[in-house]
Amino acid sequence: MDFELSEEHRAFRDMVNRWVETEIPKTWARELERDEHQYPFALWDKFTEAGFHGIGVDEAYGGQGGDVIIQMILGRALARSLGGLAWVWGLTSFAGSKSIGIYGTNAQKQRFLPEIAAGKLRASIGFTEPGGGTDVLGALSTNAVRADGGWVINGEKIWCTSSHVADYILLLARTDRNVEKQHHGVTLFFVPAKQEGIEITPLLKLGLRSVGSCQVHFKDVFVPDELVLGEPGNAWYMLLPTLNNERIMVGAFCLGVIDGVLEDALSYMKERRAFGRPIGAFQSLQHYVADIAIWQKQIELMLHHAAWLQSQGRDCGLESNMLKVTASDCAVRAADHGIQILGGMGYSAETDMQRYWRDARLWRIGPISNEMGRNVIAEQIGLPRSF
Repeated sequence: MDFELSEEHRAFRDMVNRWVETEIPKTWARELERDEHQYPFALWDKFTEAGFHGIGVDEAYGGQGGDVIIQMILGRALARSLGGLAWVWGLTSFAGSKSIGIYGTNAQKQRFLPEIAAGKLRASIGFTEPGGGTDVLGALSTNAVRADGGWVINGEKIWCTSSHVADYILLLARTDRNVEKQHHGVTLFFVPAKQEGIEITPLLKLGLRSVGSCQVHFKDVFVPDELVLGEPGNAWYMLLPTLNNERIMVGAFCLGVIDGVLEDALSYMKERRAFGRPIGAFQSLQHYVADIAIWQKQIELMLHHAAWLQSQGRDCGLESNMLKVTASDCAVRAADHGIQILGGMGYSAETDMQRYWRDARLWRIGPISNEMGRNVIAEQIGLPRSF
């Protein structure tokens, strides 16, 4: 087995790491993250200038191209400095270019992909219902009914990240209630976010602060037929490959957080002195940092394997779920160790450990809770469904 990145991937990794150091240092990320009510448009613009919104978009539509491995290299590098702010890039990459690029029509690709690649279109995701959480299908009450030339949508979504600044919302709605199974009769819409009938309310939260998460209410919102993605009623089958991609992306972000935690912990342990010597000489703290390094290598191998499988067009459902669960657990533990190593400064907003912990803590809950992830893994290896 070859565990080495290709020459192209290594060159891209080195370029991105240099860019991160000069353009989005951790000091700036701390400043951006502190204002929960101010979306970081300046960060979005930096991604635009660097061409990162075009990563994963076919060159025929003005993109940079690049496979899933390139995308994960970028996600990891961004999260090392930005933590959860990496979603400023990742969200539109998933909700826009990845989704439309896979199951959009030729007309939809020609209309939206060039705008996404140019950084002129921001997208949000509207899957979760206020009473649902992980039970997306069971709690799906947002509905769309046929109208002349399109559909009329009513319902409510929650945790729609960046919907307050989005141009479009990738929305999952039920279009047929007379079905045998919950995953039948659901449809994906690419809904213009600023039209009449949509009310968006920002939510205060622990981490990913300035990215913004919102509750969105839809009242008699008309969406034309040309903004239906794929075949009406069959959205769940289309979503499954992109959901694997989302889990791999979360794994990349978690690994980036572990990278940032480890480098900050090592730097502090070499500089900070107590009891007459550097604290890096203390055995208990060495064990903490050794654990972080072990988790880093473990997640790196799992990430590369899952991304490689998807790049080959092979099924990676089991591997992407294992990656998401393990990576998020390890990222939270690594950040917690980092806080402990820094002591009081780890708890301070003047350092990044607390920011890494707050951001990584979400990934144990979403986009799928780790409890549900383990349920799915158990089913995938042959046990009966438990939910």
